[in-house]
Amino acid sequence: MLGFGYLLACSLLLLAYRWLPPPTTTVQLQRLAEHAVDGEPYRLSYSPVSEDAQDDDARHAVVASEDARFYLHHGFDLEEIRIAREQARARGTSPRGASTLTQQLVKNLFLTTHRSWIRKGFEVPLTFLAELILPKERILTLYLNVAEWGPGIFGLDAAARHHYGTSASSLTREQSARLVAVLPAPLSRSPQEMGRTSTRILTRMRQMGW
Repeated sequence: MLGFGYLLACSLLLLAYRWLPPPTTTVQLQRLAEHAVDGEPYRLSYSPVSEDAQDDDARHAVVASEDARFYLHHGFDLEEIRIAREQARARGTSPRGASTLTQQLVKNLFLTTHRSWIRKGFEVPLTFLAELILPKERILTLYLNVAEWGPGIFGLDAAARHHYGTSASSLTREQSARLVAVLPAPLSRSPQEMGRTSTRILTRMRQMGW
């Protein structure tokens, strides 16, 4: 019953987020709690912006890098999951992550970065709900607004200002690719060190017609 109530509350929030920016996210609250427990100061920079205020190259880069079939799937990329499992069997290792942007969005909004079966149990219905309630472009806008880009840095605009002293709408193509290259490991990567990865992202963008 408690789980159903949580999903219902998240559904109502997703409905509101079709138009309104999230005031905060569970990952932001998680980071605040972690630093409070450690007794460390924590400065949070979070400045959500509209779709029009997000550079097109940044939007294209995140799709090309993180979820190439974003506009084709309904929350879960079954083809990417199949490939990940085949590669894992060939290597004799655990499957790599194959999360879509929609999955990453609901994890940021309503869950935490901790891996557990409980989190996965909520992630599946939340992903379907997000795809049902939100248009694809809104999912992309929200993801870019809430993604973690470094210690205390949340959202594309905050990342652009922190790393390049500019706004999310004024990023260059190269800057966009370098920022997106940070996303798989935002607490340990810096855009300035992502030259090789950003080059691959730019190549994928061209291959996808961007």
